[in-house]
Amino acid sequence: MILTVTLNTALDLTYRVERLVPHSSHRVTTVTERPGGKGLNVARVLTALGHDVTVTGFVGGATGEALRAGLSGVRDALFPVLGSTRRTVAVVDSSSGDTTQLNEPGPLITPSEWSAFLVSYEHLLTSASAVALCGSLPPGVPVGAYAHLVRGARAAGVPVLLDTSGEPLRRGIAARPDIVKPNADELAELTGSWEPLPATRAARRRGAHAVVASLGPNGLLAATPDGTWQATPAARVSGNPTGAGDSAVAALLAGLVSGNTWPKRLASAVALSAATVLAPVAGEFDAKAYAEFEAGVTVVEHADAA
Repeated sequence: MILTVTLNTALDLTYRVERLVPHSSHRVTTVTERPGGKGLNVARVLTALGHDVTVTGFVGGATGEALRAGLSGVRDALFPVLGSTRRTVAVVDSSSGDTTQLNEPGPLITPSEWSAFLVSYEHLLTSASAVALCGSLPPGVPVGAYAHLVRGARAAGVPVLLDTSGEPLRRGIAARPDIVKPNADELAELTGSWEPLPATRAARRRGAHAVVASLGPNGLLAATPDGTWQATPAARVSGNPTGAGDSAVAALLAGLVSGNTWPKRLASAVALSAATVLAPVAGEFDAKAYAEFEAGVTVVEHADAA
């Protein structure tokens, strides 16, 4: 099974309005509520792709109960805590397709809850084929948490993908994860460079086995032991970009456990990400568009750095 870890789970609320106008009242046309957080979105996509997935992370309070009640198709190994699971609110402007996101910080995790979670995590690793560590850290969790979890996966012989930002990313990448997937802003913050190609290679020198940088509508750039490739979609798509990066993570994990080549993994990740933009909420994708987009992705190999 594939294990996804979402330390800061969330109950995602998506509001759709005809037009978002600051400083005014709005009539919401539709409301969607579902389990969220990056790793849960990844799990939902992996399940739709036919993979056996287990989810873990912290969950608590009435919001946490609602989150667990909404889980479907995945094995629930979420870890209960005293604090309350956060909510995130996405407001979608139907006229433009733009999305405004509001994210709560999450529950305070105590040292004893963190220690107990580590025991549960190590047990889950014994039956995992791969693990994804995704998203922000809730208050109380050590900033080096992901580095600890990466080392645990490596000790268990389980390939590990890290998708986070800031200092948790900086520390986590030094623990040598198999794949790191930053977006352009996270990559620049990590390396100090806004030039994608040298920044991606610089990030890999910090410890990751492979770095796959998300360039938004310009696709993905990957620096790997087998070479450096850029995968670009055939055309830009408009819609709700929330969760597009999580779908890319799902595709990269699926390709990893299936033993696909890097160009095939990247083509799938770009196509699945674009197909997610067409879906109304995170964790879903347009299956027909996914197949069409994958055929149109261009993958170009870059020459090795001098």
